[in-house]
This record gives sequence, C-alpha cells and structure tokens, in this order.
Amino acid sequence: MEIYLVGGAVRDRLLGGDAKDRDWVVVGATPEQMTALGYRQVGKDFPVFLHPETREEYALARTERKTAPGYHGFEVHASPEVTLEEDLQRRDLTINALAEDSDGNIIDHCHGLEDLDNRILRHVSPAFAEDPVRILRVARFAARYAHLGFRVADETIVLMRNMVANGEVDALVAERIRQELEKALATPTPSVFFEVLRECGALAVIFPEVDQLFGVPQPAEHHPEIDAGVHTMMVLEQAAKLSENPMVRFAALTHDLGKGVTPADVLPKHHGHERAGLPLVKELCRRLKTPKAWLELAVVTAKFHTHVHRAQELKPKTILKTLEDLGAFRVEGRLEQFLICCEADARGRKGREDRDYPQAEIFRNAFQKVKEVSPRDVIAAFEAKTGKRPHGELTKNLIHQARIAAIR
Repeated sequence: MEIYLVGGAVRDRLLGGDAKDRDWVVVGATPEQMTALGYRQVGKDFPVFLHPETREEYALARTERKTAPGYHGFEVHASPEVTLEEDLQRRDLTINALAEDSDGNIIDHCHGLEDLDNRILRHVSPAFAEDPVRILRVARFAARYAHLGFRVADETIVLMRNMVANGEVDALVAERIRQELEKALATPTPSVFFEVLRECGALAVIFPEVDQLFGVPQPAEHHPEIDAGVHTMMVLEQAAKLSENPMVRFAALTHDLGKGVTPADVLPKHHGHERAGLPLVKELCRRLKTPKAWLELAVVTAKFHTHVHRAQELKPKTILKTLEDLGAFRVEGRLEQFLICCEADARGRKGREDRDYPQAEIFRNAFQKVKEVSPRDVIAAFEAKTGKRPHGELTKNLIHQARIAAIR
C-alpha cells in the first residue's frame, strides 16, 4: 500500500499558499484493508475513506469510463492494480494532477510543474471532455488565480467550445452550477469566471441572462464603457473589492439584467430596466435554486439601485418607503449589503472606479434617524398635545410622519 498527497494541496503549496483541505490517493489497497486499518468508508460510487484520526479523505486509486452524458455518466473502477499514473490521468487540469510521496518528492506525470511555472490552465487529456462540470471548474480556477497571471490554454478553450457545441453543457444540473458559482464568486477576480465561460460559449447556455448583456449599448455620458456586459463585469469587480460576501457579489452581477431585454428602438437608453430585470433575476434564481436570501437581495438591488443614485433628489417619504421595501428594518445587514451593490454600480464604469459615493451615506443616515424614532415618544407627544390616546391607523400614521420628519 502506498499513500500520496494529491491535487490542490500540492498545487497550492507549490504556489506558496496554504492548503485548507488535503486529499490522499491510496495505491495497492482494497476496501477491506482500509476498513481493517480503522478507516471509515463514505463513498458510494467509488471507495473513499475517512482517516480514523484526521478525518481527511483517502480515495483508492481509480479509473473512470464514460457511459452516459452529464456529470453522473461514469463507470468507476478501483482496484489494487490501478497505478498512481492512471489515477492522475483522469484529473481535469495538469496543475491538479500533481502528487507528493511520503518523502516529499513531487510526482508529475502530466507536466503540471511546467504549466504551474508558466501560469497555464491546461487539460490533462481528451477525457476532460467527458465531464461538463470541468468547464465550470476551469473558469473558476481562472478566476481564482488570475491575480497570479494564470490563463486558460488555447487548446483547452477549443476543447471547451467543442463540448458546448456537442451539448455536454446541457446536462449540467442546477446544484453543481450553483456550487461552482458560489465558489467562483468568492474568488479574488470573479468576473474572470464569466469571461472564460463567454469565451468558450458556455455563458449563453448556463447564464443566458448575463450573456445577453454583452453588445448592448448604454448612454456614453453615464457609461463611458458603453457595453452593458462590460459594465456588469466592472460592477462585479468593484463589489469584490467592497465585500467578500458571494451573495452581495451575486446581487451586483444581476443588478442590470433588465438592460438585456431593452427594445432595440429605444437604445442606448434603458428606461424601466429596473422592473424589466425582475423576472429575469427571479428566473435565474429559480433555475439555480439559490437560497431565499440571495433571491431577495438580488431582487431589491435590481429594483431600487437607481433610487440610491438619485438620493439627493428623493423626497424624505420616498427614502422611507425605499428603506421599508428593501426590508432594511426587517433583515439585519440588508441595507449595507444593498448599498455596497449600489456603490459598486456607480464605480463600475470606465474612468470612474475611484469616485466618491455620498448617496450611500444619505441612506445610512436616514436609516439611523428612523431607528431613533420612538413610537412611545410619538404617542406621548400626541397625548400631551390633544389629551387623547391614538389608536389603529392614526397611531401608524403618526409614527410614519415622525419617521419622515426625522429623515427630513
């Protein structure tokens, strides 16, 4: 029995980082031998075991054979005869096909070290095309390591394009798309994820609402970058600078989906794009089965982001209604998440990346002033003035007016 550290743990250490998770491959062992040593089997499709002390995953070396379309269409073969090289050959990228033995020696059957040095994301073999999830993974790795200078190999992009053309991407299930999306949104450069998907043609299949933004013009005086798709990527990058929360970054990504359905005869203007985008946001969230909180933040961001841009022009009652409709008083942290998206939108424009955004402070101050209004004090003041205690709608109206006065 031989045990090797494999994949991301080796890759990240060689890149100078720390590996959060360590995966191991066991060569020359049977499931019975593993359980006899105290390992607990957890894999159903193939033998994966948890170490009795560290709880890290140890997988028996295996090969795979494509039997049907999609992510689950594989026949797995694990036996003591499967070699380390055979196991590494089934992996997606060369930089993920590195192994390390117990003496710290690097085993590199797929030229991963060379690609690591040259900052290239390259598929290991043509078998890459058998699993559509790998398109998402490559795009995610590109986003994760873009700041280190990594790019996707030209031949890998070609292979991914062929996969899209052959309909492999159509077999992707919502859960896997969402998992990869969440991980991609948490990377240092999330826009690269969508740019790679667009380059290989997968964006139009997986995220058509985002894809149709590209090529759509906007007024140059407000958007020097012109293109609505380019603007969306710039907004996403600004959101990544302002927040590490993937949910906030997702709301920034979807804030302008309505611009993708603006009638051609009114371009480059987009009057009413806020409401026009709501069905698209809801459909995208439904299709991906996103958490409810993601849907809610994305919807209010699409609907109200231009309200904040015009904060200096809004009447106090309009600011209050916006705060209420946002759920600012109901959901802790909602207002700040929403305002980050608005600020990212304002800065996600060519040449305006460092602009100030005082509008957000107007809404923060208004929110704070409204919270300081005491219903008890409002009622007491009415009683002192009239000698009567208010009830029902009158009480609601008095508190409402007090809140508006506080904002004013």
